[in-house]
Amino acid sequence: MRAVQSLLCASVLAAVSVPSQAMDAFKVNDIRIDGLQRVALSAALTYVPVRKGDVVDQARVAQLIRSLYSSTHFENIEVLRDGSTLVVKVKERPTISSIEFSGNKDIKEEQLKQSLEDSDVKVGEPLDRTMLTQIEKGLVDFYYSVGKYDASVKAQVTALPRNRVGLKFIFKEGKAADIQQINIVGNKVFSNQELLDQFELKDKLAWWQVFSEKRYQKQKLESDLETLKSYYLDRGYLKFNVDSTQVSMSPDRTGIYVTVNVTEGDVYKIKEVKLVGNLLDKKELLEKLVPIKPGSTYSGAEVTFTEDMLAKFLGRFGYAYPKVTTYPEVDTKTKEVTLNINVDPGSRIYVHRVNFEGNETTSDEVLRREVRQMEGTWLSNSLVELSKDRLNRLGYFETVDNTTDRLTDQPDQADVNFKVKEQPSGSLNAGIGYGSYGGLSLTAGITQNNWLGTGKTVGINSSTNRYQKQISLSYLDPYFTIDAVSLGGRIYYTKVDYGSAYLEAYDQSSWGINTNLGFPVNEYNRLTFGVGYKNSKLSSIGSYEQALQFYNVYSDQNILDGRIHYDQYELTAGWNRRTLNRGTFPTAGSSQSLGVEVTTPNSDLKFYKLSFNANNYFPLDREQNWVFSTSLDLGYGQGYGKVNGNDTVLPFWEDYYAGGSRTLRGFESNSVGSRAIYRRKVSVTGDGTPPYLPSSEDLVYVSGALGGNAKAVATFELITPTPFLDEAYKHSVRTSVFVDVGNVWDTEFDYSKYKDLALASGSREFYDYSDPSAYRASYGLSLQWLSPMGPMVFSFARPIKKQPGDSTEFFSFNIGTTF
Repeated sequence: MRAVQSLLCASVLAAVSVPSQAMDAFKVNDIRIDGLQRVALSAALTYVPVRKGDVVDQARVAQLIRSLYSSTHFENIEVLRDGSTLVVKVKERPTISSIEFSGNKDIKEEQLKQSLEDSDVKVGEPLDRTMLTQIEKGLVDFYYSVGKYDASVKAQVTALPRNRVGLKFIFKEGKAADIQQINIVGNKVFSNQELLDQFELKDKLAWWQVFSEKRYQKQKLESDLETLKSYYLDRGYLKFNVDSTQVSMSPDRTGIYVTVNVTEGDVYKIKEVKLVGNLLDKKELLEKLVPIKPGSTYSGAEVTFTEDMLAKFLGRFGYAYPKVTTYPEVDTKTKEVTLNINVDPGSRIYVHRVNFEGNETTSDEVLRREVRQMEGTWLSNSLVELSKDRLNRLGYFETVDNTTDRLTDQPDQADVNFKVKEQPSGSLNAGIGYGSYGGLSLTAGITQNNWLGTGKTVGINSSTNRYQKQISLSYLDPYFTIDAVSLGGRIYYTKVDYGSAYLEAYDQSSWGINTNLGFPVNEYNRLTFGVGYKNSKLSSIGSYEQALQFYNVYSDQNILDGRIHYDQYELTAGWNRRTLNRGTFPTAGSSQSLGVEVTTPNSDLKFYKLSFNANNYFPLDREQNWVFSTSLDLGYGQGYGKVNGNDTVLPFWEDYYAGGSRTLRGFESNSVGSRAIYRRKVSVTGDGTPPYLPSSEDLVYVSGALGGNAKAVATFELITPTPFLDEAYKHSVRTSVFVDVGNVWDTEFDYSKYKDLALASGSREFYDYSDPSAYRASYGLSLQWLSPMGPMVFSFARPIKKQPGDSTEFFSFNIGTTF
C-alpha cells in the first residue's frame, strides 16, 4: 500500500483559517470518513463539499473542514491523503449525559437549565466546549451585576464511557458588596435625601427594615435613574439630564460607592395643547379628556396619562391599536412648551373569536355568558375589561388574564383570549376556637359551588358542633333564563341547644323552605325577591326577663317549661351592588347589599328585619399589594302591629349576635350584646339595711348572652404583602392587620328597672343593654389561605375596649366561606 501522506491536521482554528502547509492538488477517486460513532455516514457526507472525481487542493480542504465544523457534531477533524483516497478522521463531540449544579443560591436551577437550553447545552445533545467559556463568563457577569464581585463559575467536564460526559457547574458566589454611599451631584432644587427616597437601592436602612438589604444591583440602579428622571420631568424640569454615573469599589471588594451627576435645568410651563391627526370627528370629546391646561407646570406623568386616556377612549370604538404620540415644541427663552398630541386611530378592529383557556372544570358556556365582548362586533377595550371583571367576580378562578391577538391574514380582525386558573369550588366548613369563658369550640360542615362546572350552586350542606345540628338542601341557578334571571331555593332543618353556644339556655328545632328570584338591573346591581315558610318549636326556656316580655305578648307565661311552636310565612327582598375586581380576595371596588325580611300578617309571629352590608377596597399602590379596606354591617329588627292588645316585639331567637372569628374578633363567639336577666325575691332577715340587701328584697342574676335587635359592626383593615411568600401565592394567601369596632344592643331593654338592684352571688356584671354607645373594639392580625378545602382564616386579636361581663378570646381559626 502506498504510504499515507498527511495533508492537514486541523484543530478548531483550522476551521476558520487557511492552512499554511503547502500541498499538491490531486484527483479524488474515493472518500473515507473514520471515527464516526453516533453520526451516520450519510449525514456526515452531506457536509463534505467534495465528490469523487473532484480535484482537491489546499483551499478545498479548508472549505471541507469549515463545513464539517458547521454541523456542530465534531470537536476535532483531521484530513489525510491515502493515494487517491481522501481520508477524513473525525472525533465526535461527546454527548452530555448529565448536568449538575453545586453552590448556586442566587440563581435557581430552573433558571440555569433554561439558560443552558437556550445555548443548546442540554442532556442528550453534543457538547460544544467552546460554549462553556461563554457560559461561565455570562454567569460571572450576572453575579457582578448583583454586587458579588468575588463570584466564580467553573464548568467541570467528566469523561464517561461511550463518548459521553458529565457536566457540572461549580459556583462560588461569595458575599455581596453592600452600598456604602450614594451621592447625587448637581442637584440644587431637591435635597439628596429627597431624591434618594425615590431610589430602590439604599445606602442606609432604618431599624425596622429588617428584610431589606443594601446590595448593589446594576438593573436596580438603571431603574432608579429612570425613576429619578421621571421625578424631575413630573415637576416641570423638561431638560433634566443624568450626565454620568460612576460605580466604584472599595479595595477589599466589599463596598460600593455610587455617584450620579445630574443637570436639573429650569421649570417649563405649558403654553398650549394641540390635538392633531385623525380625530374621527370627536375632537370635542377628545379635548375634554385632556387634563393638561395652559399655564400648568409640565409633567411627564400627565403627558403619559393623557396618551393612555386618549388611546383607551379610541379603544372603546373598535380602534384597538391606536398610536397617540406627543411632540413637544420647546421655547428655551420663555421656558414654555407646546404639546402637539398626534392621534392616529388606525383601522377599526373586529372580533373574530373569543377563546378560553385553563377552564378544565368550568364549561365554556359559564364563561361565555359573563363575557360582554361579542364576536363579530368591533373590539372594545372597555367591554373586554368588563368581561374580565365579571369572570373574576364569579369566584371560581384564582387569576384571569386576557390577550388580544391580531390575525396576520386578516389585519382588521383579532381574537380575544381569556386564560383562567381555576381554584377549588368545593369547600369544607370547619372551625376551632378557644375562649377565656367558653373554652374549646368546634364546628364542621361541607358545601359545594360551581357544581360540575355548570356555574350552579347545588348544596347538600350538613354541619354540626357542640350546640347545633343542621342539614340543608340548596340550589341556585344564576342563569335560570338567558337574561340572567336567577332562581334559588332551600330546604333546611336545624336543632339548636343555645345553652351550649354560650347563650342563655333554651332548645329550638325548626324546619323551613324558601325560594327566590333575582333580577339584574344593570352590570352591577341586582334585585331579589323571595317567599318562605318556617316552623319553629321551643322548649326548656328559662324564666328570664326578656323571655317573659316575649311571652307577655305571644303566649301564656305558665307554659315556659312546655313545648310550643310557631308558624311563620316570610317575604324577603334585597338589593345587591358589586364592583369588586375579584370574587375572592378582592383588592379594589366595593359591594353593598340591603335586605328586608318580614313575616305576613297571618303568621303567628309578626316582625321585620332590616340589614345592610358594605365593603370597600382602596388599593394604596399600583400593584395593589397594599390595600386599605372597610366593612360595615348594620341590622335592626322589631315587631309590628299588636297581638292580644300588646305591642309585638322581635322574637328573642331572631336577635343579632356578634363576637368570634367573623365579627368583633377578640371576643367570645356570640357573646357581644345583652344578657339574660333573672329577677328573684329573697327572704330578708334582720333590719334589711346594707350591706346585706336593699329594701326592695330583689336580686338580679345576669346569665348567658342573648344578642339584641340592633347591630352595628365596622372593620378597618390594612391588607399587606405576606412575608416570605412566593409571588405565585399572591392570590391564594392574604395577610392583614385590623381594627374591629361595634355593638349589639336591645332597644326594648329598660335599664331603670334593674340598675338599683343588687347582684346575686356568682352573677356577671351588667350595664344598660339598650345603649348603642356601649361599643367594643379590638385589634389584631389575620391570615387567610384559599386552601383546597376552602378558605382558612387564622385570627389573633386583643380587645381595646370591653363592657362589663364580656368574654374574650385571643385566637380563632375557621375554615369556610368568610369573604
